[in-house]
Amino acid sequence: MKTRLTELLGIEYPIICGGMMRVGTAELAAAVSNTGALGIMTALTQPTPELLKQEIEKCQSLTDKPFGVNLTVGVVSTSINYDDYVDVICNSGVKIVETAGRSPEPFMEKFNAHGIKVIHKCVAVRHALKAQKIGVAAVSIDGFECAGHPGEEDVPGLVLIPAAADQLTIPVVASGGIADGRGLVAAMALGAEGINMGTRFVATQEAPVHENVKQAIVDMKETDTSLIFRSYRNTARVYDNDVAKKVLEVEKAGGEFGEVHEYVSGKNQDKAWTTGDVNAGMVTFGMCGGLVKSIPTCQELVSEIVTDARQIITDRLNKFIG
Repeated sequence: MKTRLTELLGIEYPIICGGMMRVGTAELAAAVSNTGALGIMTALTQPTPELLKQEIEKCQSLTDKPFGVNLTVGVVSTSINYDDYVDVICNSGVKIVETAGRSPEPFMEKFNAHGIKVIHKCVAVRHALKAQKIGVAAVSIDGFECAGHPGEEDVPGLVLIPAAADQLTIPVVASGGIADGRGLVAAMALGAEGINMGTRFVATQEAPVHENVKQAIVDMKETDTSLIFRSYRNTARVYDNDVAKKVLEVEKAGGEFGEVHEYVSGKNQDKAWTTGDVNAGMVTFGMCGGLVKSIPTCQELVSEIVTDARQIITDRLNKFIG
């Protein structure tokens, strides 16, 4: 499947496993890349730049295919020295970086000097246009259906993806609400050159999370997510568990973020992901969890998506052409 994105990144299929905190390890990234898609490690999953260097080296030992590193700026902590992480990435030989959060502009000169292609995640067309202006290679546009932070404008992918594709000249990657071959075909029809999936890759055998977390995705309906932090102007789509319900109660009562911090702390998130107690902390799932019915290997998942997409294009859609 050839698109501008596959040509740009040197991959076989226009499918990206987006960077996910706690989930984006060398093992998962390599497993995805070995399928012909693009796996992405998450830099800040590693507590120090030195550990990131080791994790990148581990990934390089597990695959000879392209993989990327995600760097989310200004969201996880204000005390992080991002320059140190950027230096490790630039000196590692990695040629693809996914950025999210704040603008990657402060790091673009260094990334460009090392021949690194930057894919910036955006939730609005105006942000995507700014990213294009500063020289990123592609934009991943996140629709309202996505897990994590969809922004405050609530524009779903069916509108946001073509709106971005209409105005950008660089490749657009569709993100949010995609879990299968139908989503890939739909994204292409809307003008995207590839797809980015997070939640769907969590429910794979290689994802480094507890089996109960994966099963929770399989069991969920498309309505089993909540939007929390709306009153703090930092909306997050998460699994509708006990913690989400408690946060919503505090917000409804006018409570400040400090009153919910303990519930959503990194410590409790780690507990949920690693022990399988999906009510222990904030768990980030997207609405597409309602479409997930199995826990395959990454190879099985990518093969199924590509096969289904080809069949939809050649068989079903061709029937509409006289």
